[in-house]
Amino acid sequence: MSGKWALITGASSGLGVEFAHELAAAGYHLVLVARRIDRMQTLAADIESQHPVRAKVIALDLSLPHASINLKRQLDHENIHIDVLINNAGFGIFGDFLDESIEKTRNMVQLNITSLTELTHLFAADMVRHKRGQIMLVASVVAYQASPNYAAYGATKAYVLSLGEALHEELKPHGITVTVLSPGATATEFFDVSGQASTPLKRAFMMPSRPVVKIGLAAMRRGRATVVSGWKNKLMTFSTRLIPRKLQRKIAHRVLRKG
Repeated sequence: MSGKWALITGASSGLGVEFAHELAAAGYHLVLVARRIDRMQTLAADIESQHPVRAKVIALDLSLPHASINLKRQLDHENIHIDVLINNAGFGIFGDFLDESIEKTRNMVQLNITSLTELTHLFAADMVRHKRGQIMLVASVVAYQASPNYAAYGATKAYVLSLGEALHEELKPHGITVTVLSPGATATEFFDVSGQASTPLKRAFMMPSRPVVKIGLAAMRRGRATVVSGWKNKLMTFSTRLIPRKLQRKIAHRVLRKG
């Protein structure tokens, strides 16, 4: 992997930090992108002290218009070609759809969908020219069914899942792997941001972040289109094939509104 670069968005916490450690251990130089520069600088210093790789920090709010284009231009200017793109940045909003401000929902859609799509388009085009590359899109188990109380967030992740599966087939002939990782409840800052309280059910499904990342990277190396982390989450998403959608959303509403 000598000389290869991996770009990780949402690199200041949670899964992004774990992706950084795992890819650095595999020999990749890193481009770390998020808003919180202090956290990323600490992470970069830690990684460079442990591994013979470079870790470049770029403080950027990807929810802003043209942020993805500006990021690509900066890396082009520095002659950094991205071999692995980890589209991890995103956040969720928990609660009744109408109780949240449209501005917060718009920012979420911009980050979870628009920025992810732009980054994928920009860097996949480069990968096709080089005839190699790997892309990971981070979705969620809520992508597999309608999720009242996570209505807009779930819809953004359903988009990510559908986009990733389609691009897996489109880009495969060019030597590009696209893999969608769908975690369930994971021990990150996600629930602090979304506003969902802790519940016994959520704690029963909770996974540490490092195994989730390992599962995703293993699937990407094997060239898989999709992977759900953890057997409990796999069982839950498989059950959506057996339960009528009308019943799925009623069950989801009942479970989530208690959270």
